[in-house]
Amino acid sequence: MSLNETVSAERLHIAFFGKRNAGKSSLVNAVTGQKLSVVSPVSGTTTDPVQKAMELLPLGPVLIIDTPGYDDEGELGSLRVEKTQQILNKTDVAVLVYDAALGMSPEDESLLESLEGRKIPVILAANKSDLTQDSPVTDPKSREKPMRVSALTGKGVRELKERLAALAPRAREKYILADLVSPGDLVILVTPIDAAAPKGRLILPQQQTLRELLDLHCVPLCCQVEELSGLLERLSAPPRLVVTDSQAFGRVSPLVPSSIPLTSFSILFARYKGQLSTLAAGARALSQLQDGDRVLISEGCTHHRQCGDIGSVKLPAWVRRYSGKEPVFSFSSGGEFPEDLKDYALVIHCGGCMLNEAAMRHRMETARAAGVPMVNYGVAIAQIHGILDRSLEPFKDQL
Repeated sequence: MSLNETVSAERLHIAFFGKRNAGKSSLVNAVTGQKLSVVSPVSGTTTDPVQKAMELLPLGPVLIIDTPGYDDEGELGSLRVEKTQQILNKTDVAVLVYDAALGMSPEDESLLESLEGRKIPVILAANKSDLTQDSPVTDPKSREKPMRVSALTGKGVRELKERLAALAPRAREKYILADLVSPGDLVILVTPIDAAAPKGRLILPQQQTLRELLDLHCVPLCCQVEELSGLLERLSAPPRLVVTDSQAFGRVSPLVPSSIPLTSFSILFARYKGQLSTLAAGARALSQLQDGDRVLISEGCTHHRQCGDIGSVKLPAWVRRYSGKEPVFSFSSGGEFPEDLKDYALVIHCGGCMLNEAAMRHRMETARAAGVPMVNYGVAIAQIHGILDRSLEPFKDQL
């Protein structure tokens, strides 16, 4: 996969924040070298977050986010501010832009405090510095020295990009299953194609797993559940691993001999994102639900819900049958996620393949702070079908 094909969830998320008319959009355009955002002397031109996936040297693949001014006013303005707050939850590096002549306002300092409280690396950009030769009028609580920049003249823009590269969190070594296989190993990927499958393509976790296997010089074999038994019988040697779609767990498990490691795409990606131990522990809460308990089912992407949708139809039915209780289900999707979870007994989240690590970490921290267990779809389904222990067996030394 080339840098330009890197999925958004794997890109460094750089968000530009600031008050209206601080020149955020102009600075975004100067940094990217593109007219990414509409600019105007009229305050509040940016009305919704603008996102652009691109390659930004010397950083590589990034997602640039231009946000509305967080001092917007009125009923509509408050909705825009709320959208800006949501962007904070997925920000890897923040650029706080303010007018060099005016200095940092109390609102700027409040946002700075929030960014530092979340441990988000932040750069202070004193924009429009071409209009003043004086030092920016600011006494920031941050130890970061403000950078004098000018979106108009380009002054300091190169230095800002270099500073972004220096502040970018160092990516930890990540792999989906590289530690589980060796070159030449045969791996079976069970990928059901049903009404919920995207037309003409595989879902993202399946694509990424297949690509990593090819990169590792393994031999991946893809099939649907109906072909699995015949495929296993035709093999002269057992596969190193079988990976299945979560919804097929119940049908696949009896078909795969216990001597062959079996897991799911969801469990692989929970580990890939560093969340497997927490989510596995959260699965135990499924058996402790009581009548009337509130359960949040949350998805990181938005899609057209179909008949038999996993999140809104299948999971609630499975949870009711498994627990023998009648919980009350709530649903969220996309960027929407409740900040107050204290009234929930459990959060069941999708695999988060469309969310970056910062966004998923925020959601898990929100649940942890409220004392609410959290599990993802695949781990929950494995628990419900009684095969969680088996599906975690390949990772027993990591839990």
